[in-house]
Amino acid sequence: MDRKIWRNFDFVLLAATVFLVVFGVAMIYSATPDTPDLRDLPRRQAIWALVGLALMPLVAAIDYRFLGNLQKPLYALIIASLLLVLLVGQATYGAQRWISGSSFQPSELAKVLIIVTLAQFLARREKEIGRFHYVLLSIILVAVPMVLIYLQPHLGTVIVLAVVWLIMVLMAGMHPLHLGVFGLIGLLATPLIWVSLKGYMQERLLLFVNPARDPAARYNIDQALISIGSGGWLGKGYASGSQSQLHFLRVRHTDFIFSVIGEEMGFVGALVLFALIGIVLWRILRAASLARDSFGRLIACGVAALIFFQSLVNIGMNLGLLPVIGIPLPFISSGGSSLITLLVAEGLVQSVVMRHKKIEF
Repeated sequence: MDRKIWRNFDFVLLAATVFLVVFGVAMIYSATPDTPDLRDLPRRQAIWALVGLALMPLVAAIDYRFLGNLQKPLYALIIASLLLVLLVGQATYGAQRWISGSSFQPSELAKVLIIVTLAQFLARREKEIGRFHYVLLSIILVAVPMVLIYLQPHLGTVIVLAVVWLIMVLMAGMHPLHLGVFGLIGLLATPLIWVSLKGYMQERLLLFVNPARDPAARYNIDQALISIGSGGWLGKGYASGSQSQLHFLRVRHTDFIFSVIGEEMGFVGALVLFALIGIVLWRILRAASLARDSFGRLIACGVAALIFFQSLVNIGMNLGLLPVIGIPLPFISSGGSSLITLLVAEGLVQSVVMRHKKIEF
């Protein structure tokens, strides 16, 4: 590999990502004091961060076009790993998402691999994607792992993959008429989808529509709103939030870590978080605009869609604007599989931007 391609490495993207990761580790530490079963989380998150940051340049060093040639083996890896979870996975809190004996979630890795395989599928059919037949095939490609993930069950990841598919096929040139057709099909299938949902999933959606349905079930959402509202402009200070420090706010290190940020860092702290996520998205979209082929452009678009949608939903959950569906805040929420996967995804984006033009001698 020629060293000259490293001249195009996006250090702005790297710097913004490192700030986000450090911010996340600090907030996890603040959210888990005096909690014996969570006291080790900040150290573990820091280790996962180091692993992910080490993998990023290694992935960037690999020509992303080489991964395109591995479309079928990568897709087989997705299916095999998800089947393995269903067969011998470790069940925790009613969900079977982890491989036994580890904290690894194949569904997180599947997000990135699906972006790569779908990008290659769409890029190879760039001139034909306006035909309904190929759009339908792209849905089938994503639907198989989505079904396996839903069986775990993990509705949040299923929704994320559906949105990533939609953004990628739109960027690939899907005809607007086809979008309308799928929208109509989705609308007609709503009753069937509703019946297939688990009981607790239905309850969360009903609670979002009608908060008075079960005030006790809204406890954590109400605590999240109290946390954010009490933070004011500058917050109560690091590790000084009453709702988080006194443990009124549950799952504060994962789904509701934004509420901890709002309470302790205030509106200004939230703006800093938004700015860092905005910089990451800007640099990834810049990579998409610079990509020398459709495959690279679609990879970058898929990664941007993944980070944007997860950020939007997580923050919306904390603000009570969206139903709680268990989606982590990128780079901030506790979770090694999610963090490492996102850093590997950024490595793919770096690979795209590093090779956006011919090497100059």
